[in-house]
Amino acid sequence: MTVVLPRLGIGTAAFGGLFTPVADSDALDAVRVAAELGVGYFDTAPRYGHGLAEERLARGLRETGADAVVSTKVGWLLGAGDAVAPDWTERGIRASLESSLDRLGRDHVDIAFLHDPDDAADAVRRSAYPALRRLRDEGVVRAIGFGMNHADPLAALVREFDVDVVLIAGRFTLLDHRALTTLLPTCAATATRVVVGGVFNTGLLAEPSAAARYDYRPVDAAVLDRALRCQEICAAYDVPLAAAAVQFPLLHPAVGTVLVGCRSGAEVAANVEAAGREIPAPLWAELAAAGYVPAGLLTAV
Repeated sequence: MTVVLPRLGIGTAAFGGLFTPVADSDALDAVRVAAELGVGYFDTAPRYGHGLAEERLARGLRETGADAVVSTKVGWLLGAGDAVAPDWTERGIRASLESSLDRLGRDHVDIAFLHDPDDAADAVRRSAYPALRRLRDEGVVRAIGFGMNHADPLAALVREFDVDVVLIAGRFTLLDHRALTTLLPTCAATATRVVVGGVFNTGLLAEPSAAARYDYRPVDAAVLDRALRCQEICAAYDVPLAAAAVQFPLLHPAVGTVLVGCRSGAEVAANVEAAGREIPAPLWAELAAAGYVPAGLLTAV
């Protein structure tokens, strides 16, 4: 893969108003602060706010003059209003990417992910993956891969198709280790770069409370209790839970980059601080003993 990804990137679903509306000024401030703090990778998608996230990211990058790595996603076409529909044909893939390039104000993107092709294996095989390969050959994208929320189907795709990078969201966190069983070993064996998103499990691991969401839904009591206990263990070492959550995926050698979603410049700054916070080895060991960290990941800590 020719694209060099940093350890920390910014996910832009919030720029599209995921769960809560975000003002233009806040989204633009997030890009500005990221540029000032040296965060040079942004992931976006046309489905984030029906194109709004891409438009806001483009404006922020233009106004800051930042030279950033940008990934977006293809496979879904935006329609009138909030309508969106999957289209895995070559025409659909090209139309999806072309509309994203228009919103981003670019003639190429660094990475194009097929977005959530969970139930489209035949179409991926027949048309979507070959289309991505051709776009990479043409230089319209520099790297290709899959972006999904489900680890086992993503692992199956990695075994079948030669891709540069994958994005897995919410399945390799302090509370959810499902990517460890099949996906991460498969990516390690195939030298496929892994980007992990959703490290806060939709916010719970950023600020545990009964009002938080977990995996896009209201959190139940048992999961909340686990998050609060994890926070207590971290607090005993004077480490914020968010710092452990951001750094946890990077314990696995197949993971090269973590994405954090941000709604404002203040959130960007807080996440950059969390990513750089020193975490003592005894804390990782205690988290492993409590089941939050697979013990096998701690050999190099």
